Amino acid sequence: MDPVVVGVDGSPSSLDAVEVAAREAGLRGVGLRLVHAFGWPSMHLPPGGPPWNPAMAGVRELVDGTLNEAEERARRAVPQVDVTREVTVGEPLMVLEIESRTASLVVVGSRGLGAFGSLLLGSTAVHLTAHGRCPVQVVRGRPDPSGPVLLAVDGSPAGEAAVEFALAEALLRGVDLLALRVWNTRSERAYEGPGDPLNAVVDVERLRQEEQRLLDESVAPWQERHPRLVVERRLVRSRVRPALIEASRDAQLVVVGARGRGGFTGLLLGSVSQALLHHAHCPVAVVRAGERP
Repeated sequence: MDPVVVGVDGSPSSLDAVEVAAREAGLRGVGLRLVHAFGWPSMHLPPGGPPWNPAMAGVRELVDGTLNEAEERARRAVPQVDVTREVTVGEPLMVLEIESRTASLVVVGSRGLGAFGSLLLGSTAVHLTAHGRCPVQVVRGRPDPSGPVLLAVDGSPAGEAAVEFALAEALLRGVDLLALRVWNTRSERAYEGPGDPLNAVVDVERLRQEEQRLLDESVAPWQERHPRLVVERRLVRSRVRPALIEASRDAQLVVVGARGRGGFTGLLLGSVSQALLHHAHCPVAVVRAGERP
C-alpha cells in the first residue's frame, strides 16, 4: 500500500501537517513517510557517495532533531502508525513531486522555512498540485472536526476523480459529504444591478435546472455505491470564490479537482485555487484528473 508522504522542515506549519498526515495514514491503514529535503546548489556530491561528511555533522544533527520532533508528533497523533524517514539533497518541490509517484497522498503545510516557506506564495503550490502524481493536501485554517467533507463540484468528466476522493474521505472519516455546486450567469459577471438589460434575456430558471442536473449527475453514481453515506447536494447561485471560502468555514476538508469547466476552468492556473489555498478555513485537497483514492 502506498504511504502518505508529508514534507517536513521543522516549521510549526509542517509539524501541524505531520499530525494531519499521520491521521490520514491511520485512516487508510498505510505507513507515514517523513520527507526532509534541502537544496544546496553549490554542493556536488560524488556519484554513489554518502550524503554526509564530518563537515556536515552539525547539519545532520539539526535534521535529525527536526525529524525526531516530527516523528514524536506523528506517534502522539496516531500511536500505531508506521513511520519512515527520507532525507535528501534537492529542491523540496522536486523531491515532493518525485515522492508523489509512490504515495497515496502528499501533505504539506501552508507556511514553512526556506523553500517550503514560499509554498503558497508563488508558483510552487500551483506546480505541486498540478504536477504531483497523487492528491495533494495543503493544511491550513482551523477545520471543524464535526463538519462534513466539502466537495466543490465542477460538473466535468475530469472532476470525477475529485468526487471519488471526497467520497472516500467522508467514508474514512465517518462524516457527511457536502457536494456544493456554485453557479452564476455571464450577465452577473459583467453587471451588478438588478435592472441590467441582459438579465431580461437570460432564462435563469432553465440555467438553474441545468446546473442542478450537472450536480446530480456528478454525485449520484458514486452515492449509489455507498447508500449509507449521507450526501447533501447544495446548489448555490453566487460568486464562486467567496461561496466556497464561506462554505469551508464549517467543513473539515475541502476537495477540488485540478481541471474543470465553467467557473473552474484552469482551476490551478487562476484565482479560484489561489483563493482556496490562501483563504479556506480548513485544509484543501487538490485531486488531478485520472487520480484515484
